Amino acid sequence: MLTPISGRSVVVTGASKGIGKGIARVFARQGAKVLVVARNAAQGNATVEELRAAGGTAAFHAADVASWEDMQAMAAAAVEHHGGLDILCSNAGIFPSSKLIEMSGEDWDTVLNTNLKGCFLAVKACLPALRESGRGRVVVTSSITGPVTGFPGWSHYGASKAGQLGFIRTAAIELAAHHITINAVMPGNIATEGLDELGEDYLATMTASIPLKRLGSVEDIGNAALFFASDEAAYVTGQTLVIDGGQTLPESLEALET
Repeated sequence: MLTPISGRSVVVTGASKGIGKGIARVFARQGAKVLVVARNAAQGNATVEELRAAGGTAAFHAADVASWEDMQAMAAAAVEHHGGLDILCSNAGIFPSSKLIEMSGEDWDTVLNTNLKGCFLAVKACLPALRESGRGRVVVTSSITGPVTGFPGWSHYGASKAGQLGFIRTAAIELAAHHITINAVMPGNIATEGLDELGEDYLATMTASIPLKRLGSVEDIGNAALFFASDEAAYVTGQTLVIDGGQTLPESLEALET
């Protein structure tokens, strides 16, 4: 059993839906004080109301992770609402599909600015408060796409997610002096709102490629983030954890025909 994190202050970016919302839900259930950060105020406030209805402590802050001014304001809001900041879950990310032949420089920059630069800006802005905590934790949501696998239309996304892993390895060395750890979760195929439009056939094929024969849940990712944020993970930094139901293990679909 992990040491309780009740009362600790947590910022989750991209928390209005999908994996971010799942992470926020897991931390709120454990008694943490959650700052839900997103660009969409309606969705963000709805998430806060859901967390509060379940007995959690939560507040909303509107911000774009690609903006340095927004990230500074976000860190200040965490301190204002919850008295400090102990944990940053840098989760915000976008994944618009665009194949190389069609992709523009602007398409590339938009994804890298949100996914990679946004991660850097969030960490930098939160660093003073995390240092003040004395037990600061940063958990980055990367992906298997980019660091391990590829998928047509996501070269910019894959580059951003691989870049996050390069970032955390050097950041871990620099942050260690302040007793702050930084690690990354690497989700596989997770059941989120974004999959609904892909159709039942696609979901069935996706599920068939996973040894555990199910898509992951957002809580699966939240539980992994919770471990990295725990006291028990105090000696773990600069590391990654793949949460994919074994998806990246088979060398071919034939390997699953048992």
